[in-house]
Amino acid sequence: MRERLITLGCALGALALFVTLFWRGGGAGDTSAALPTSIERAENGLYGAFTWLQRERVPVVSLRERYTAIRGMTWLAPSGNLLIVSLPVTTPVRNTEIVDLDRWIRRGNSLLVLSPLRDRPRYAMLPGAMEGNLSRLTGLAPVLEGSKSAPAAPAKPVTKPPEKAAAPAPAKRAIVQLSDELDPPREHFLVPTQPSRYFDGVKHAVGFSDNTPRPAKLAIGPESLPLTLAREGGADAFWMRADGDGTILVSGFATVFSNRALAREGNAKLLSNIVANSLGPRGAVIFDDEHQGLTAAYDPAKFYRDPRLFRTLAVIAIVWLIWVLGGTTLKAPLRRAPLAREDELVRITGSFLARVLRPATAAQRMFTLFLARLRTGSGRTDDPAAVWDWLDSHPALAREDVRQLRDWYQAAYQARRVPLIRLHNLMLETERRLAA
Repeated sequence: MRERLITLGCALGALALFVTLFWRGGGAGDTSAALPTSIERAENGLYGAFTWLQRERVPVVSLRERYTAIRGMTWLAPSGNLLIVSLPVTTPVRNTEIVDLDRWIRRGNSLLVLSPLRDRPRYAMLPGAMEGNLSRLTGLAPVLEGSKSAPAAPAKPVTKPPEKAAAPAPAKRAIVQLSDELDPPREHFLVPTQPSRYFDGVKHAVGFSDNTPRPAKLAIGPESLPLTLAREGGADAFWMRADGDGTILVSGFATVFSNRALAREGNAKLLSNIVANSLGPRGAVIFDDEHQGLTAAYDPAKFYRDPRLFRTLAVIAIVWLIWVLGGTTLKAPLRRAPLAREDELVRITGSFLARVLRPATAAQRMFTLFLARLRTGSGRTDDPAAVWDWLDSHPALAREDVRQLRDWYQAAYQARRVPLIRLHNLMLETERRLAA
């Protein structure tokens, strides 16, 4: 009983070590916010837009590889495609991707970037994280309102010692964090500023902010002069610029085509216009899921969310404990392997030789020993031809048997295959008749 308890303790320790090594913890950077992917059904996902286009028989693609993979999609039309990218991304965009993406757009394709410049969904907790990617994707740099245009405020005299002007207390920071969340979410209205093919029939579109928005604008320079198509209040919120033979569209609303916003008539009409004016005869709408963490190779978050994983691990652990405690012997009995018999050794040696020895070589050796025995018994010379003549004229042997021996003799020395068992039996029969 004591040995069983020790075994149980060791098994539980090994199981705890396994769980410690392979269990995936939460981590400080985890978030429950729904990401804008084509399979996300929550309010900020793009599942509604993806399935709606599918039902309308518009070719749609969930891109779960980097932008460099687009050039390898030979089934995709070289031009007349639309790529939808949501910012901020969770997987960084590489410089090599930007080069390939720019070439792809210049060939006559379109890029639609959904960026939280005017709204602020739950997944955009740090809007500043998108600035670099937005600039590299579109050539347009975002600037927080008031960060550069407003003059700097004059410095106020310090009335308290520096050591007392410390950071807010944890409770105060928590209050600030809670006050940043909006309940219910704030609505923003995107209103076209001039007639355009993209806003044809659209009076306004709606975006949502789950947190207090941090409005930003685009830094317009002489090298990049986009056309403003819509505004939110008094600020520009939707831009278009040409890039070679292609087009780049930038939406200041990241949620304009989200699941909760697509039910609005203006939002659906805006998406329909963008798709209709961007696709060519064989073009497709491509949703960038790779940079939102949805990869073709492996999705660890989805893997660990699957309840079947934990049920399987539980069954394996229970079966393993049962096997350790009841199906194994604590002390293995000593067993002595029996010695091999003589006939087994001969059989094993013969099997080994049969695998490595060519039949023609074995037949040559058999004829050498056979003729040597006949010369010893008959007093013949070492000449094989004399031995064969003696066998042909011997009255106790059948002419057919001697002829068969001669044929096999010639085949053996011509490196042709010889039936060794039949040759062995015929040699024994010949020697028996000669000895009679």
